[in-house]
Amino acid sequence: MEQSKPKYVFFNGEIVPYAEAKVHVMTPALKYGAAVYEGIRAYWNAEQEQLYVFRLMEHSKRLLNSIKAMRMKSSFTPDDLNQAVIRVLKANEFRQDLHIRQCVFVDGDGPVGATEPVGMYVAALPKGRFGRPEGMNLCVSSWTRISDSVMPPRIKCCANYQNGRLAQLQAEVDGYDAPLMLDGQGKVTEAPTASFFLVRDGIPLTCPITSSILESITRATIIQLFKEMHHLEVVQREIDRTELYIADEAFLCGSSAEIAAVVSIDRHKLGDGQIGLVTKAIRKTYFNIVRGIDPAHSEWRTPIC
Repeated sequence: MEQSKPKYVFFNGEIVPYAEAKVHVMTPALKYGAAVYEGIRAYWNAEQEQLYVFRLMEHSKRLLNSIKAMRMKSSFTPDDLNQAVIRVLKANEFRQDLHIRQCVFVDGDGPVGATEPVGMYVAALPKGRFGRPEGMNLCVSSWTRISDSVMPPRIKCCANYQNGRLAQLQAEVDGYDAPLMLDGQGKVTEAPTASFFLVRDGIPLTCPITSSILESITRATIIQLFKEMHHLEVVQREIDRTELYIADEAFLCGSSAEIAAVVSIDRHKLGDGQIGLVTKAIRKTYFNIVRGIDPAHSEWRTPIC
């Protein structure tokens, strides 16, 4: 997967060289995971010679929700967050697909309850596709997904990801590409860094937003595109583990994962073991939208001029 260091990073209001974007080892962000972030995608359209950031405003709004839930003392506005991303992309003059990390964190050397001072960085890296081109092989993890009464999974708090990281490490040791996690009642939630959809009898299904999952912007996009472009209503309901094994198709989705096909779960082959027709169709629609090949939903694309 292509990845290289950018020339510049946005750090606490300034555009600085990559090597100069640093925090102290005693910051609460490092000691206690007192940090929230967004993973954002930008896409290069070679024909138009234009870089588009996908759903930037929605990411900024979700980041503000994460800041609020974590009680960080910050005066950032949506425009502040948008402009930080735009500034660093312009400074680096990118002409390729990117993954952008925008992180707001508690700086200084305060105790576990520190809520200030608050810093922010934005770093963008060239990044290709997620997963395997031929489809991913998943497992059901023995690690249980965190709940809203433990650590709120609907926000992107950096500390939350230790839960999924443990599941990912175990999945890789066991020979899988990624895990799916169940909640405390044994219902399907999501993968460590992506939402999950399955397809049965041509109908896409996903678990509801209250199922210990991130309030995923890509998930919401996919649900809307299925309805508008493919005339399919996504069924949102609880999903049992055994439904995974009898699904016809499945895929993961997220800003980083985009749409990544799944061809087996716990060694059970889905359908004929190939990427399904519904998955292929929604993936094509998605990439045409994010790159501006399809002019629909121009409000989702922020051009970097």
